[in-house]
This record gives sequence, structure tokens and C-alpha cells, in this order.
Amino acid sequence: MNRHLILLSIAQGLFLTNNVTFIAINGLVGLSLAPVAWMATLPVMGYVVGGALSTGLVAKSQQRFGRKGSFQLGLLVALLSAGLGAWAVLTQSFVLLVTATVVAGYYSANGQLYRFAAAELCQPDYREKAVSLVMAGGLLGAIIGPNLAIHTKGLLGTPFAGAYVALAVVALVSMTVMAFIHFPPAPVVQANDDEGRPLGVILRQPMFVVAAMAAALGYGVMNLLMAATPLAMQVCGFTFEDTAWVLQWHVIGMFAPGFVTGHLIKRFGVLPIMGVGVLLNIACIAVALSGVDLHQFLFALLMLGVGWNFLFTGSTTLSMRAYKPQEKNRAQAAINFCVFATMAVTSFASGALVTTQGWTWLNWGSLAPVLMTGAGLLWLARKKASAP
Repeated sequence: MNRHLILLSIAQGLFLTNNVTFIAINGLVGLSLAPVAWMATLPVMGYVVGGALSTGLVAKSQQRFGRKGSFQLGLLVALLSAGLGAWAVLTQSFVLLVTATVVAGYYSANGQLYRFAAAELCQPDYREKAVSLVMAGGLLGAIIGPNLAIHTKGLLGTPFAGAYVALAVVALVSMTVMAFIHFPPAPVVQANDDEGRPLGVILRQPMFVVAAMAAALGYGVMNLLMAATPLAMQVCGFTFEDTAWVLQWHVIGMFAPGFVTGHLIKRFGVLPIMGVGVLLNIACIAVALSGVDLHQFLFALLMLGVGWNFLFTGSTTLSMRAYKPQEKNRAQAAINFCVFATMAVTSFASGALVTTQGWTWLNWGSLAPVLMTGAGLLWLARKKASAP
């Protein structure tokens, strides 16, 4: 751990503050502004659709401006989109709210690269731990995000308008933190340099296929259940404070393991740790199906968070073994596009399913992608075992 990794961990925490606050309020604000109830999570969907559409632009900005320049550009977009979100709530415009979250997706696409940048701030032997430790910075989001939503929701008179203004302040703080991080300079590209393999060749590698699938489906299942939780808990009669508390422990589950996940991967291997992530997702669904008391929401979301951490940290580590340094921008963009595309589907599905079919059927439906992820891990493990 060095000073730059610590600062990047703080930036990760502020990034997750944005994400957690968005998850906590966007569905509820969407429900109050949407013409029909099933459109409630369209603002959540807009955030990830914006991220999916931005992956190519972010890859180009990373290549042109380097890590710091691209990250600061993303934070500027975060600042502007938060202000637009506040204006949308004050003017009671659902269309403007969705537009603000789509624009904010550019920041999300940038923030998703913090974990990859972590590996560049340390020696190669420590990159698993660096990725894990920077992701652990998300604990800041677990603490700040829900409390920010609670204490600022009535700040400007209109419910939750103050929360969007607070996120603009968070973006300014993050820009200050980012200014003090020194990333290694990008290698100067010469006309005759090897640009690496075509993207199609990279995508066809079994290791990359499983890494991308685990990242996308792991994030998709987490997003499916997390985005629906505020709506499901409101239907069950819980207060917003109860919902914020459950989300806080969920995000703690997502990022607290970051202090040890890298060590576990080094000791036991990446595929076994990802397999444990699959089992934790199954356990989450089992608890969610057992009832709708507060403690059942809490334990289900906590296990969902830990399972996501094992899958996402593991998939990030696995993917870095499947591409060369000169291939990183297009390979990382491809993975993030898969993640955002899956999240876009699950963000829409979460609102539609929980408001039409209910919490129980939503959980039964989430079993399919969890089992697909487990099957992919078993396939890759057998393929590696049979390799000469």
C-alpha cells in the first residue's frame, strides 16, 4: 500500500458514495415522477445505459489524456449531472431526471476503471492485493452514501433534491483527491510498435470469456436485487431509514472483504474464490425467499454484497491474465460494456418485476444467471485441468 493507492481508494469510496446514493434515491424519485409505476427504475437504468454507451468514449479518453485526465473529465461530468438531477427534481421532470442519470453514466464508466488503475500503482506481484484494497475503499460509500441520502433528502424542500446537490459536492472533493494521484506515464506509442491482438482474438479466449461473464452476471444479479430492494421494502411498509440501513450493510458486504480478498486469491486461486461468490449468491436468494422481515432483507443483501466482491474482484484479476499491456484499453472497455449492458437490462427488469410480479418471483428469476456463472467457472476449471 502506498500513498497513491490510498488516495485511489478514497476516490473509489467517493465513486461508490455516488452509486449508493443513486441506488437509494433514484428508484423512489422515479416512482414519484414516473407516469406509471413500472417505469420507476428507468432512472437507475439510465445510469447504466449511459455507462454502456460511454465505454468506447472512455477508452479513447484514457488513451488520449491518460488515467488522470480521463478520470478528472469523468468527475466533471459527475458534477454537472448531479446539478441536472437536482433541477429535474425541483421542476418535477421525469424526462430530465432520466437524462441526468444517462449523462452521469459517463462518470460511472470512468469510475469502473479505478480498479484496473490500481494494478498500475504497485509492483506486478501485488496487483491482486492492490485491486482488492482499492475496492475496499468502497466502504466509504457504504458509510457516507446512505447517511447522505437520509440527511439531505429534505434539504431544499423538495424530497431528495438536496441529495443531488450533495453529490455535486462529493464530485468536487473527488476531483481534489484525484489531483494528488500520480499515475505512471502511458508508454509513448511509435508507428512501428506492436498494438497487440485484435479485440476479436482477445474476446475468444476461454479465460476472458469467463472473466467477462462473471463480471457481467455477478454485477447484474447484484444490481437486479439491490435496485429492487428500496421498492420492495416500501411495499412491505418499511421506512426510508430502514432501507438506507439495509443498503449500508449491503455495501459494507461489497467492499469490506476487499481487505482480504486479494490475499485469499493469492492463497487459494482465483476460480475457487469466485466459486464461493456463486455460493453466497445462492444463499442470498434462499434467505430472501424465506420471508420479508427486516433481518431477512438485511442478511440477504449482506451476503449478496460479499458474493459480488468475490466474483468481481476475481473476474478483474482473471481478466488481467488474458490481455497484454498494449491491449488494456480495448479489453477493459469490452468488459465494462458487458457489465453495463447487463446492468441496463437488470435495472429495467428489477422495477418491472418487483412492481408487477413481486419480490419472490424476482428472486427466483435471479437464480438463472447465478447458475450460469457457476457453470462457466466449472467449464474453465475443467479446461485448465485438462490442458497439457
